[in-house]
Amino acid sequence: MAKRKNALGERISEAEHAVMEVLWDKSPISAAEVCDEVCAQRDWSIPTVKTLLSRLVQKEVVGTEPDGRKFLYRPLIERSDYVGGESRRLVDRLFGGRAAPLFAQLAESEALTEDDLAEIEALLREMRK
Repeated sequence: MAKRKNALGERISEAEHAVMEVLWDKSPISAAEVCDEVCAQRDWSIPTVKTLLSRLVQKEVVGTEPDGRKFLYRPLIERSDYVGGESRRLVDRLFGGRAAPLFAQLAESEALTEDDLAEIEALLREMRK
């Protein structure tokens, strides 16, 4: 998988993200194989998947390679790079670039479990070393 920063001018939609998750998990794969993974649960058809793949290729986050009469698709960005960029955008947009208010909001809304808190505390301890 070629490693590229997610320097998208255009964001990946929720539907496109579902396709990307399949590609990050299994690639290179055909449009039909992507459909096998997502069509039933999302009530999509193969033309829908092909449209989403085409958009992702245009956004330069998915590459293609010919395989006989079909194309195989593979991600051109790492999942971790994408998640990192989206996380940063969320913190910047909603919390003025500071992560602490995000955690405070999650704690106040009881969205953090005891396990989540323990994991965060362990990460903080590790970062301070």
